[in-house]
Order: sequence, then structure tokens, then C-alpha cells
Amino acid sequence: MNKVLVKKLIEMAKRAQKNSYSPYSRYPVGASVVGASGKIYTGANIENASFGLSICAERVAIFKAISNGEKSIKDVCVVAKLATPCGACRQVIAEFADKDANVICVDYHPLEKNKEKITIIPARKLLYRPFEPNKAGL
Repeated sequence: MNKVLVKKLIEMAKRAQKNSYSPYSRYPVGASVVGASGKIYTGANIENASFGLSICAERVAIFKAISNGEKSIKDVCVVAKLATPCGACRQVIAEFADKDANVICVDYHPLEKNKEKITIIPARKLLYRPFEPNKAGL
């Protein structure tokens, strides 16, 4: 993976994390994704008092990319105290990620700036047997 791109994705996800609206969990998450065009989109988690209406940073970034005309996602980066996509995000990543896409998980907290752990996972390994519309006859 391109180290310069990884660094840029991490920095953009950290910036997005600052825009998190997480008054209930106090768990800010930021994400960035690279669309097929090469453009980078960001997202932050947004919570709601009706918890089921909250949305994760990864899905915000992916949906921004797709709603701006991207057809697929090259790579995903998520930044949080303990960063890993939830099950719903894993399914969305499976639907939109290129077959060779990676997910960059960065364990990071703004108050602990010197402690950062980066894990890169192939997107195809995130979810065992994802729901695939083309295989379900949809």
C-alpha cells in the first residue's frame, strides 16, 4: 500500500474525528475513504438521542462517496480509541469496496497523541460470507 496515501487518509480521518457528534457515547470516530476516482471523502459518527438513528463514521464517508458519483471504494480508514468497523459497516464496505481494498484501522485518541496503532486488513477478510445481492438473485 502507498505509504503517502495511508498517511493522508489517517490525517483526514483524524480531522473528521473532530467533527464527531457523540454526546451519548463520548466515543468520537473519524473515517476517510478513497473513491474509484481517487478523490477522498470523510465522515464522522453522528449520534441521536434515539440511538438506532445514529450512524457510524465509515458509513457517512462511504455514502458521501457514492452519493457524489463514485461507483466503488478503493480503501477505507477508520480512527477511534479502539478502531474497528462494526458489523453494519463491514457489510457496507463489502458492498462497495474493490476486491483489493484495504481497511486501515488506527487506534488513536486525541488526548493520547503519542499512542497510535495502525492495522491494515484486506476488506475481503472483514466479514465472513457477506450478503451479496448478485449471489442472492437480486
